[in-house]
Amino acid sequence: MFTNTVMRIVAVLVLAGAGIYFGLTYSWTAQTNEADSAARPLKALERFDTSNAIIPVNRILAGGPEPDGIPSIDKPKFVTVSDVDFLKDKDEVTVYSADGQSQIYPLRILVWHEVVNDQIGDRAVAVTYCPLCGTAMVLDRMLDGEVLTFGISGLLYNSGVLLFDRQTDSLWTQLGRKGVSGEHVGRELRWLPSDQLTWAEAKKKYSDAQVLSLETGYNKHYDSEAYVEYKNDPRNTFPVKFTRDDFERKAWVLGIEINGRAKAYSIASLAEVKQVDDQIDQTKISITYDAETKLASVTNLETHEPVPSVRSYWFAWQAFYPETLVWQAER
Repeated sequence: MFTNTVMRIVAVLVLAGAGIYFGLTYSWTAQTNEADSAARPLKALERFDTSNAIIPVNRILAGGPEPDGIPSIDKPKFVTVSDVDFLKDKDEVTVYSADGQSQIYPLRILVWHEVVNDQIGDRAVAVTYCPLCGTAMVLDRMLDGEVLTFGISGLLYNSGVLLFDRQTDSLWTQLGRKGVSGEHVGRELRWLPSDQLTWAEAKKKYSDAQVLSLETGYNKHYDSEAYVEYKNDPRNTFPVKFTRDDFERKAWVLGIEINGRAKAYSIASLAEVKQVDDQIDQTKISITYDAETKLASVTNLETHEPVPSVRSYWFAWQAFYPETLVWQAER
């Protein structure tokens, strides 16, 4: 029994040191309770100046890896849609389009890196993904005429990944898109419209697009499905202040913010009605959702331009947008 205990302890230490939490073997951290999470040493926090932080520093938790322990992709390589043989039809991808060009980023790859610093036409973008919040978002890297480059800090706030920019080491929330400490504290990154949908639909809708290649410069298990246990567990691993019980913690919602006003739409309800016309802060919008392709499209009815939206776990959306409105389907 003593030998088995020692072996288990060694195994946990090895996994923690390797930062496997953010990879495929979620089962280890599924056993972590909130007290354990809060007690982890915040070595990663030592790198960053949080003296002017606008979030409670005591609620910043260590996710496991050190800064850059989850490596960003800074020189992405792409292949054509017809050359892709590593994706399954049900796999989900994020698509960003600019200047007549579309690029596809498989979540199967993003889950290992969480940010891709890319350039599409004249637009410098950060394609981000937080598997704990379930949020894939494209953010503009241009701030005050300077192009920022983002990395993963190894820190979490409200169970959401904290990015940092390599120019100033400021910390940024992904879902909130806000600088929370450092030189860029209080600043916001522009949220850009993107599509999240199945590969089966993406390869039809964007047949001329370029797809992020497996040639990332890193040896990762891109052929495996990540976070399966986490997705099927109704609990979230890291502590989050849960103040809104409109939905179950891990219910999927579509989150939209317009002019500082946030609103959440139940994905389950959208799947039933398929199309909704609504208004947020005087802006009239139309939302369509296809349950088969998992594609949500939001359009400004006056300008006919796409509106940024994100599919998110409810616990995460309500944590970053505590005053969020909630759409109620008509009965």
